[in-house]
Amino acid sequence: MWYWLFKFIFMGPLLQLLGRPKVEGLEYVPDSGPMILASNHLAVADSFYLPLVVHRRITFLAKAEYFTGTGIKGWFTRWFYTAAGQVPIDRTDADSAKDALAAAQRVLDAGKLLGMYPEGTRSPDGRLYKGKTGLARVALETGVPVIPVAMIGTDVVNPPGSKMWRFGRVTVKFGKPMDFTRFEGLAGNRFIERAVIDEVMYELMRLSGQEYVDLYAADVKEQVEAAEQKPPARIPTAAAG
Repeated sequence: MWYWLFKFIFMGPLLQLLGRPKVEGLEYVPDSGPMILASNHLAVADSFYLPLVVHRRITFLAKAEYFTGTGIKGWFTRWFYTAAGQVPIDRTDADSAKDALAAAQRVLDAGKLLGMYPEGTRSPDGRLYKGKTGLARVALETGVPVIPVAMIGTDVVNPPGSKMWRFGRVTVKFGKPMDFTRFEGLAGNRFIERAVIDEVMYELMRLSGQEYVDLYAADVKEQVEAAEQKPPARIPTAAAG
């Protein structure tokens, strides 16, 4: 119930006013049955505008940290993500990855739409980064088609690092469903999984028009943070003569 209240009453009208969303290719999203929506990730707003324009409910795999906060803020965050139907996953180790895969399979086995961000995190600079193979593993294990989704302009409406939202124009482009059943039985083969996710990322690049970077976004963010924390070099002073 809360999902639809947020979509149509509490948040939807404001999102429509701020982003004036334009949608292309929505006919590729079926009225029923399981499907994986693979989206690029520019801003937090992606997780609001994608459900806004799709007529069916979308379940995202959300970071476990969203459900473990303390205090009033932690309680509200946990309540909001739970009410929105998000599934918490821990991504710290191999066992956690297996749990995430199992959670994704449960969503798809129930005939639902599963939203995933193959980059694993938001783009640090608006470019499209290398995809992680978790999405490929889910697609190969379940045989469910993948619909590439390009979010455009969400980083203008919701600039990364800013708490303020602005007026802009959001475009959501859906590509044709991608069928990977030709690789049936090959889940777990890292070369096949890399080929699958690279194919998905190519479609996202084509739809979004983003420049592609063959690096993981998380690694780039770590490098940027490390550089920012590095103390400035000391300039030697001339000895008094």
